[in-house]
Amino acid sequence: MNRLITLSRTLPTPEPSLTVAYTPIRLEMPDRQSLELRLTAPATGGALPIVILSHGFGPSKYIPSKDGYAPLAQFWAERGFAIIQPTHASSRIGGLDPDLPEGPFFWRERVAEMRTILDHLAEIEAQAPAVVGRLDHGRIAVAGHSFGGQTCSLLLGACLRGEDFSDPRIRAGILLAAPGRGGVDLTPDSAARFPFFDVDFSSIKVPTLVVCGAEDTPHFTPRGPGWHADAFHDAPGADALLTIKGVGHGLGGISGLDAKETEVEDPDALEATRRLTLAWLNKTFGLRTEDWPLSQVALVESPAAIATAIATVVEKTP
Repeated sequence: MNRLITLSRTLPTPEPSLTVAYTPIRLEMPDRQSLELRLTAPATGGALPIVILSHGFGPSKYIPSKDGYAPLAQFWAERGFAIIQPTHASSRIGGLDPDLPEGPFFWRERVAEMRTILDHLAEIEAQAPAVVGRLDHGRIAVAGHSFGGQTCSLLLGACLRGEDFSDPRIRAGILLAAPGRGGVDLTPDSAARFPFFDVDFSSIKVPTLVVCGAEDTPHFTPRGPGWHADAFHDAPGADALLTIKGVGHGLGGISGLDAKETEVEDPDALEATRRLTLAWLNKTFGLRTEDWPLSQVALVESPAAIATAIATVVEKTP
């Protein structure tokens, strides 16, 4: 029991269960070093839905890797999901040489790494004996924070200057403080430096949850925190927008506690992020479907503090 959590306790969530973790799992990729992964999953049970979690490009040396995002990955795994975390090519600790032509962001290589995971799920299981035969290859979601959100938006179906990166094996996605529209929505310097932000979200058809921090201060655009909600407004598949109050880009601490990425460490906001994203995942995959509507009721009917200090959920009308 976390004594630092008060307001978010009204949001329903299952009790945690024992997990197992395997790291490093290695997958070979052509003409480069192997891709290293961490797999965290419940110790028991079968037909486990899969979430591939794409890290951001934050300032820390280790958090942007398979070894970051424990507050989020562990929470989901303890409650029924198998979480796969790659160390992307952009990682400072385990990625490619940032001076290579596509460096330091390697946005195309990141997409290729996610697809490599999808191509080799059986090989991943073989390197993690406790989960062999227990993963549900038909229920796969991607989740990405910050630059990881850009990676996931492409896999979910967003087009970049007419190019399609979508993968039909992905059935759902969560975009956590992900970049919004590029081009004219960016500052002139950012538009020149980050042409790969110029994505069209209107081709995302699969269910997608967009999560934003109400106090986020994106330096790429003059538009403010609303920029991170663009995918919700533009993507037909984006069915919910979650705004976490009182916190910014770190959403209360999803990438790591006491970390550079966590500009405001807020246990209640972190817990609300974890519980609400899990409720949406469960609803989307037909598990504990009551938690999502009950969470929305809690946000409306609880004392005003939880509705304003923690989160608001907006859903599109048909």
